Amino acid sequence: MTHSDARLVEPAVARPAPAWNVERWFNAPDDFSLDRLRGRVVALHAFQMLCPGCVAHGIPQAQRIAASFASEEVAVVGLHTVFEHHEAMRPVSLAAFVHEYRISFPVGVDRASEDGPIPETMQRYELRGTPSLVLIDRLGRVRLHAFGRPDDMAVGAAVASLVAERSPVTRSSSEGHQDADDRSAGARCPAEGCSV
Repeated sequence: MTHSDARLVEPAVARPAPAWNVERWFNAPDDFSLDRLRGRVVALHAFQMLCPGCVAHGIPQAQRIAASFASEEVAVVGLHTVFEHHEAMRPVSLAAFVHEYRISFPVGVDRASEDGPIPETMQRYELRGTPSLVLIDRLGRVRLHAFGRPDDMAVGAAVASLVAERSPVTRSSSEGHQDADDRSAGARCPAEGCSV
């Protein structure tokens, strides 16, 4: 398996991340969704439990991302997206897999398509296969789309860059005052730079 590119797409050309079409969740409530994660960077890891590259590289990388970044800043989410060996990779098998590999982040089962072997979310994200890594910024835009085995250092740098980007939305404290970073006369700091 070769290394894949892990460079971020500029915010101006990034497209909104499609909603996930998941039939079941592990390690998350049934109503778990991308909308619930708005304001955090999302590392979406698409995998199949019978994919050697996923087991050897993709899942361990997702676990390292989860261990390296604060969960308030970065949400790691697994997407079990089965496009082959459908009968062998049922949710009951996935439950055992999640347990045995000690996967603690949410894992969704991509909904099967009625039109062919490629599941719904996999189609929406135009994934080429598994493992795939999709990084979604705080505003819900796809900023990285990598198939295969992206280098850990490049992925870590990409995630850290997205964490460093601040949302242009001004957050208020419980007393109704602006946070210290946002107090300067209407200053806004979107990804393109800060302006007054």
